[in-house]
Amino acid sequence: MLNYNFLKGTGVALITPFNQDKSVDFKGLEKLINHCIEGGVNYLVTMGTTGESVTLTKKEKQEVIQFTIKICNARVPVIIGIGGNNTQELIEEIESQDFTGISAILSSSPAYNKPSQEGIFQHYMALEKVSPLPIIIYNVPGRTASNITAETTLRLAWASTKFAAVKEASGDLSQATKILKDRPDHFIVLSGDDPLALALMGIDGDGVISVIANIYPREFSQIISYALQGDWEKAQYLNLALFDMHKWLYIEGNPVGVKSAAQALGICQKYVRLPLVELSEVNNQKMIEEMKKLREL
Repeated sequence: MLNYNFLKGTGVALITPFNQDKSVDFKGLEKLINHCIEGGVNYLVTMGTTGESVTLTKKEKQEVIQFTIKICNARVPVIIGIGGNNTQELIEEIESQDFTGISAILSSSPAYNKPSQEGIFQHYMALEKVSPLPIIIYNVPGRTASNITAETTLRLAWASTKFAAVKEASGDLSQATKILKDRPDHFIVLSGDDPLALALMGIDGDGVISVIANIYPREFSQIISYALQGDWEKAQYLNLALFDMHKWLYIEGNPVGVKSAAQALGICQKYVRLPLVELSEVNNQKMIEEMKKLREL
């Protein structure tokens, strides 16, 4: 049987650091990668939404992917995001991608054109036919304006063992429960909502692909690790300690808050690309105050 256990635990959805001129800050990216790996994350996810992938050129995307693989140096698996709402274009992107050093693909459901459940199913099956790697289905209705129902996720999971996991960010724990109840043995269920990650673990979830792990990789990885070990008291202690921080990371959009927090830690600068703008000074100061409370964790 296929073993996708490398997807259990904590994956980090890496930000893409920028310089003031908005070019990619590779020194900052190196610091970030080492910070996350040394903090105990189980794998890296590059070129996802948190990485502002939609604002990067094709050339920049490949440079960031190859740099991430190089700096990671096989210490943990690397997963890349390949998603969009033009199925044929994604097929061509997968066919042309060099997957050396890459362990899986994370692919979000098509945004904006709001396909039916049958359309979503056919979209993923088209990617499955050409992908040489396992695929993580990414359900994020808040961004795509459409939900992948539990029934469609399960249909995909049972249709092909190439569908390794779902990153479930609907915020609907009853939907996640349905997937967990009826999933095939190989299929991994991951949280895409950091504040709900421990709740998902409590109903037999397998882990998280996390935003806050860019900033607090050790603490958030420990939450998931404790949960997997059944040490709920320690997991809940850390979960509650970090809980108020989530608000400030998302208050003006993702990865706006995360980048400001990363700057406060000296990892990289806070710059984002339009249409995102940097965190307001008022909210930045409030976030820094919250970070000060967490220093003793």
